[in-house]
Amino acid sequence: MIHIKFNRLRAATRFMPVATLLVLSLGSHAQDRPQKLPTTQLTAGLHLIRAEVADDDREREIGLMHRPSMAANDGMVFVFQQPGVQCFWMHNTLIPLSAAFIDDTGTIVNIEDMKPQTDDSHCSKKPVRFVLEMNKGWFDKRGLKADSVLGGALFKPAR
Repeated sequence: MIHIKFNRLRAATRFMPVATLLVLSLGSHAQDRPQKLPTTQLTAGLHLIRAEVADDDREREIGLMHRPSMAANDGMVFVFQQPGVQCFWMHNTLIPLSAAFIDDTGTIVNIEDMKPQTDDSHCSKKPVRFVLEMNKGWFDKRGLKADSVLGGALFKPAR
């Protein structure tokens, strides 16, 4: 009887490493797919932007990773609780992007073009709470640059 219990225990535990690896691989696969987040509407003059909102650490960390493409007026806005110098990179990001670093009033501080799948750091030139990523060249094609103002419920009106 002891021998039977031991064999059952041994048989059950033999598959534990495989089950553990399966669970771990399923968990890591979730971050290998694009995330889909709630959206907000932003404006840049007459242009409408549909921006997914990344407002917690995990959402900001994943960002636009693993997306093969993005619609012309779609983007992602990263929202931080406090203003700070924000730095972005393109690890696992497949499409070229332009990032606008934006202050509380919606004013663009600076815009950085970023190459896909690089670890180069692109930072705001001063503390900001928002970063809007769009397809590379989106801001330039619309004549938007530092000191241009975006609109939307996220931003406080300038005084």
